Amino acid sequence: MRVLTVPATAYDDVPYTRGGAVDRADVGALVQSAVDGDAAAWKALVEGLSPLVWSVVRAHRLSDADAHEVYQTVWFRFAQNLGRIREPQKAGAWLASTARHESLKVLKSLRRMTPTDDPQLLDRVSEDRTPEQSVIDSEEAAAESERIRRLWQEFEELGERCRQLLRVLMASPPPSYQEVSAALGIAVGSIGPLRQRCLRRLRARLDARGAL
Repeated sequence: MRVLTVPATAYDDVPYTRGGAVDRADVGALVQSAVDGDAAAWKALVEGLSPLVWSVVRAHRLSDADAHEVYQTVWFRFAQNLGRIREPQKAGAWLASTARHESLKVLKSLRRMTPTDDPQLLDRVSEDRTPEQSVIDSEEAAAESERIRRLWQEFEELGERCRQLLRVLMASPPPSYQEVSAALGIAVGSIGPLRQRCLRRLRARLDARGAL
């Protein structure tokens, strides 16, 4: 099989990705085409499944440098094993599981996990504004910015399991429950109920502080 490299994508430098959809029903066919050396199929897989890989990596709160290294490692492993994946249509779950495994390896190699408030780890709207934009910004925009700040502040107060789950579910296109299960080691049947509990907990915290 011809060696395939991870193409540069629009997703490489953002904490959560948008766009880059790939029909889950086509994944198996794309994998087979990539095995046969089709560069376009490989690129389609990377473009379509990068959001999932990034969401899993970011859910483990790695530094930017570590996150990019894990991202590249995951796709390298995928290329290495492309022809040996038993169920090509479940390539997303394979990638999610590998992203989790590689992220945990990095965390294990560190003496401790340092909490961070780096805004690049959160899916926030950029606060960079030109002078002209600053003048145009209305009180409504400022209030929205404050609401978002409070939202993320309360989000960070949730338990680690809730934060990980909600971060992965933020990926666009949304991952399947099988992929979420592979990414976080949560039983498929537990994902929905846990998601609801986490969202209720977040809403309750926001309600208590009048942030909604």
